[in-house]
Amino acid sequence: MSAAGNTPGACDPPALRLSGITAGYERRSPVLRDISLTVRKGEAVGLLGPSGCGKSTLARVAALLHRPWAGTVHLAGQPARGWRYRAPRAQRTFAGVVFQQPRTAADPRLTLHALIAEPLRATGRAGEATDRVGRLADAVGLGPELLTRRPHEVSDGQLQRACVARALVLDPGLLVCDEMTAMLDASTTAALVTVVEDYRARTGAALLAVGHDRTLLERWCDRTVEAAGLGAPDERSRTPRARETTPAGTPASGT
Repeated sequence: MSAAGNTPGACDPPALRLSGITAGYERRSPVLRDISLTVRKGEAVGLLGPSGCGKSTLARVAALLHRPWAGTVHLAGQPARGWRYRAPRAQRTFAGVVFQQPRTAADPRLTLHALIAEPLRATGRAGEATDRVGRLADAVGLGPELLTRRPHEVSDGQLQRACVARALVLDPGLLVCDEMTAMLDASTTAALVTVVEDYRARTGAALLAVGHDRTLLERWCDRTVEAAGLGAPDERSRTPRARETTPAGTPASGT
């Protein structure tokens, strides 16, 4: 749903604009070709598609974690000026990212407290860690005793709760959730979606939610874009097209 229950305004610059994105990992086999997508400020957009269609690569491009071969990325109206750690801090921290597999996204040496505080330390704000980590841990349902544990000492659901808290700790203007709930049970899924929506209602942040669960995305998001055929071997010689759907799952008018 739109942040704060309002229709996202058209007057503000989009939180995210991807234009003509072509990207991949092997030059002769692009995963994405000439893809464009816009997420307005305060809007929740679901990117729907099966495994291997390229939607996770597009999410990484959106978060400045993967440099495309062609095309442009704009965050809050500003063109991307670098990728990964070469991006300016304001752009690098604009998007908070939650990945599908928390164990590959978490440093096994860190306690959950240190994991959540990691972005604060990396941006010179370690002094805020005690207050911010405490509030976010409470919001995601992690008690003080769990915060002293390391990843191998907690469940996947508990670790993903910590990863969500980490994604929120710098107050991002855009959340990119790449299959965030794919490994979780129904109760944990509901809890983490609620955490994300509470944050968005309070801050007006936008959301790009990537997944293959149509029911979840259509209930969660203002609109859903179907990445039909992206990255499939028989599609690589053609320009993939994203099909926008209404919440009921039928093609939207004008597409």
